[in-house]
Amino acid sequence: MAGGSAGALARALVALDGGGAADKIRLIPQDFFAELCEQIIQHLNHKIPGINTAELCQRIQTSGVDINIDDLAKVANTLSFLFSTAARNNLSTEELVTSLGSGVSTLPKHALQVIRHVWNEQGKAIAVSEDARTMATVGQFVDMKWKLGVAMSSDTCRSLKYPYVTVTLTVADPSGQITDKSFEMTIPQFQNFFRQFKEMASVLETV
Repeated sequence: MAGGSAGALARALVALDGGGAADKIRLIPQDFFAELCEQIIQHLNHKIPGINTAELCQRIQTSGVDINIDDLAKVANTLSFLFSTAARNNLSTEELVTSLGSGVSTLPKHALQVIRHVWNEQGKAIAVSEDARTMATVGQFVDMKWKLGVAMSSDTCRSLKYPYVTVTLTVADPSGQITDKSFEMTIPQFQNFFRQFKEMASVLETV
């Protein structure tokens, strides 16, 4: 491993060990940790828009493990940094696992086994081009849901039973974390929102 590669990986290991992520990994059962690593690799390969840590955290908690979403997100971000660093430096499976084994004393064996398997199977496919890194600086749209409601009381509505629309946008931020953003609109606001989408669609038809 070249000096530059070693330095870059060393920084990733510091983030993994010094940031407390390694201690949190010890809490995560092997099957859930494998699923998290698979999602991270798929995100780095641009096969999925992001990592659904909220849904995964809920399932881990249901299994009886005491871990919160912030800790799981920290683990996901650190592993993403680790995998992307390894990809940029073309590390082999043995180089990656050997570095992890010697540099992160608190990383459990089951995690090393998962990382070995995932990196051996899918690590080489990670594309880390300049375009990919540029795209990663902005979030990605995942889904949108809406529902019609009736306000029983409001500071902005003149009368009760005033209809409004709740919109929930599911987005993946640049780090790959999937989050929901919800907001409410009055009917006139929604009509303006819809009108702008129609204008966007009209412009796209001319491209």
